[in-house]
Amino acid sequence: GLVVDGRTLNIIFQGGLEEKFLALARHCRSVLCCRSTPLQKSMVVKLVRRRLKVMTLSIGDGANDVSMIQAADVGIGISGQEGMQAVMASDFAISRFKHLKKLLLVHGHWCYARLAKMVIYFFYKNVSYVNLLFWYQFFCGFSGSTMIDYWQMIFFNLFFTSVPPLLFGVLDKDVSAETLLGLPKLYKNGQ
Repeated sequence: GLVVDGRTLNIIFQGGLEEKFLALARHCRSVLCCRSTPLQKSMVVKLVRRRLKVMTLSIGDGANDVSMIQAADVGIGISGQEGMQAVMASDFAISRFKHLKKLLLVHGHWCYARLAKMVIYFFYKNVSYVNLLFWYQFFCGFSGSTMIDYWQMIFFNLFFTSVPPLLFGVLDKDVSAETLLGLPKLYKNGQ
């Protein structure tokens, strides 16, 4: 890991040493910025996103971390003594830092799997609906008449096809939480 303080970040950004900093950061699994300003924290996240073209995750617990959380691809706010500003600006909120492992390995895996299945489901739903309308145009001689009543078209998306996404979102767990916590490599295999 790499721990960088605010004075060092100031020297890096003012001295044009971003490339050397990134070369050093590439060899580290994590980079921690301590005793730095909110602007410096967000500049580090933006620098890593822009130059390394990687996904970034920022974790913060106070108002001084809001800009860093918003600059990252995924922001996690920890609710605590410093207030709720970080939680309100984040994508995910946890009450303690110890819950981060379960959030990433278990809920992250489940969320990724559910979203992948949902995208496939929506493609299937829309292809079947458009295919039905396409073949009906051959039947009616391309007159532009509608095959389905407008209320049925509204209810098709609103009620008839909303049950599977809700069931997937609530009930779908391809692997148990204990297995995901015991085998962290399963997170990468899902991708």
